Amino acid sequence: MPVDWTTLRQHATRQSDLLTRRQCLAAGMTDDALQWRVSSGRWARLRVGVFLTRPGRDDWHVTATADLLRCLSGAPAADAAFCGRSALYLWGLERKPPVVTEVVVPYERAIASGPTLMVRRSVRWEDLVDETAYPWRTTLPATLLDVAARGSAIDALSAVARAVQKEVVSVGELRGELARRQGHRHSRVLGPALADVEEGAQSGAEVLYVRDVERAHGLPSTTRQALSDVGRRRLHDNEYAGYGLVVEVDGRLGHEQWQDRVKDGRRDRQLLSTARATTRVFWADVAVTPCDTAVDIGAVLRARGWPGRPRRCRRAGCAVPPG
Repeated sequence: MPVDWTTLRQHATRQSDLLTRRQCLAAGMTDDALQWRVSSGRWARLRVGVFLTRPGRDDWHVTATADLLRCLSGAPAADAAFCGRSALYLWGLERKPPVVTEVVVPYERAIASGPTLMVRRSVRWEDLVDETAYPWRTTLPATLLDVAARGSAIDALSAVARAVQKEVVSVGELRGELARRQGHRHSRVLGPALADVEEGAQSGAEVLYVRDVERAHGLPSTTRQALSDVGRRRLHDNEYAGYGLVVEVDGRLGHEQWQDRVKDGRRDRQLLSTARATTRVFWADVAVTPCDTAVDIGAVLRARGWPGRPRRCRRAGCAVPPG
């Protein structure tokens, strides 16, 4: 029967110029015809049963999709999908493509991993994979929490806050995914932190300021992402409105470049014309020495009329004086 080249071209366009043996046979090709295309150099065999129709392409999308196609069984519904950092890269939240391709399959399937392919099995499948995104991948909330489980709690905070800030995922979606995962290694940190992210904390550093500096030491609550029209319309990380104090948290997101710091300095100067002063705290201030930072912020607030005092937190050797 004639070969259905139209269907094969559609498959190849969708699959980074790749075709599977199963797809080729279903379209009317024979194994002899496949072998001839490889031996003649028209196609290249990238994986067992996976062929590259444009030899010479070796970018991540080609090699990773070849791994995914090798893992798919050919069933009507997807039974393999990218996960972990591979899925995070496809979702646009990882800058560099991962060295190892990560794929997840239903628990009842057993597929061997390889030097550049890591396959894991999951008892959750129906709600784990995004039904609309191709190449198949885990949902964005599932992907974020997968990757967050591998690093520190601070890394996890930064990852989820950054994703919410970019408006690619909601706090509600992350809460739902966290609830479906019993035993996530950072659930005790992420659960309460999501409330702070929902209030306006836009980075891991901002969450740490709220949790470990302000709340842990009994400082007044601030207005998160307070609006001002000085110079031009902008938001401030934390404003102690009753005391004319703005606290900006310079974490690792959005403050890496020198020009960003120049803009921040000008914003601080402009704000002084409204009788509001700005102080800045940095990553180390909230992640390493939050107690010292609470002492400093408390002193500034007291000088501006706050009648209270910072209290000692549960950390051993808290810098806040007793009494």
